[in-house]
Amino acid sequence: MRVGLDVSPFDQTRAGTARYIEGIGALEAIELVRLGHRGSGRLATVYRDAWWYPISLARLARRERLDVLHCPTFRGPISPPPMPLVVTVHDLAVLRHPEAFNLWTRRYSRLCVPRVVRAASRIVAVSEFTKHELVELLGTPSGKVTVIPNGVAEVFLPDGPAAEGDYVLSVGTLEPRKNLDRVREAARLAGAELRVVGARGWGGVEAVGWLGRVSDDELARLYRGAKCVVYASLYEGFGLPIAEAMACGTPVVTSVGGATEETAGGAAVLVDPYDPAAIAAGIAEAVERRAELRGLGLERARAFSWAAAARATADVYLDLAA
Repeated sequence: MRVGLDVSPFDQTRAGTARYIEGIGALEAIELVRLGHRGSGRLATVYRDAWWYPISLARLARRERLDVLHCPTFRGPISPPPMPLVVTVHDLAVLRHPEAFNLWTRRYSRLCVPRVVRAASRIVAVSEFTKHELVELLGTPSGKVTVIPNGVAEVFLPDGPAAEGDYVLSVGTLEPRKNLDRVREAARLAGAELRVVGARGWGGVEAVGWLGRVSDDELARLYRGAKCVVYASLYEGFGLPIAEAMACGTPVVTSVGGATEETAGGAAVLVDPYDPAAIAAGIAEAVERRAELRGLGLERARAFSWAAAARATADVYLDLAA
C-alpha cells in the first residue's frame, strides 16, 4: 500500500505538527511516499496555500499512483483528489479565534479550511474536543471523524538529567493564544522564576525567560527540573506539552475546559486561564501536591503513544483503501 504523506509543514514549524509527522511516520506494512514543497519564508507559504495544496498536490499524488493521500494539517486539496484523502485537524483555533492570527492565515482558513474538510474522505482529530469543534463549526458528520490522540516521544522519561534552578516552565510557540502575559504575571505572584521554551511566533508576543527552541533532550531536562509546567493556553486542540511533562514526572498546571482538560485526564491542576491569581494559586497547589501529581501524571502519560497513534492511522488508511 502506497500512502502519500505531505511533509511541507516541516518547513513551517518544528512544534506539535512536526512531532505529529515524525510520530506517525514509523508505520509498518505501509509504503510512505513523502511529498512536500520546500521553503519557510512568507512567499513559500503563500505559494503553498495558493497553488501547491489546491492544485499541485493532487496532480503529484496521481502521478505517484498513491492508494491514499494524507495531509497532516487542514491545508490540503480543496476538491477531492482521485484517491481517498485523509486530513488531520489538530485544532480550529483560526476559526474560533481568528483575531489571534495574521491576515493571510485568517483569509486562507476562512475560505479553504471548510472546503478541505469537505474534500477529505476521513478526518483524523487529535482529541474529542477537536472532533466536537469540527461538528459544531463546520458541520462535519460525526461519523467522518476518527479520534486518534497524539503520542509522547521516548526521550520524555522521568529518569535522566534535570535542569538546575527554582523555576516553573512554559512550553509553546510565542503567539497570543499561549497566554504568556498572564502566565508571567502568575509566576511573579507565585514568586517563581519563569522559563519559556518555544519558537518565535506571531502577534508580537515576547516572553521574559524565553530560551528559544531547544532540542528534545534539553526540553526533557527542563521538564524534569521544573517545579511544575504551566500550560495556561486560551485554546488548544490537544496540548502536547501537558503529556510530555507528565511523562517526565512533572506536575502540570493547565486550563480548565476544552482539550487541555481532556488531555490532562484528572492528573493536573486546572485553572482559569484568564485569571493570573488563579494560575498562581495553581502553581502553589502543584508544588504542594508534587508527589501525588507525579504518580497521576506518569499513569496518564501511558495513554499517549506514537506507536499506537501510527497503528490507528494505518487502520484508517487500510479501511479507506479496502
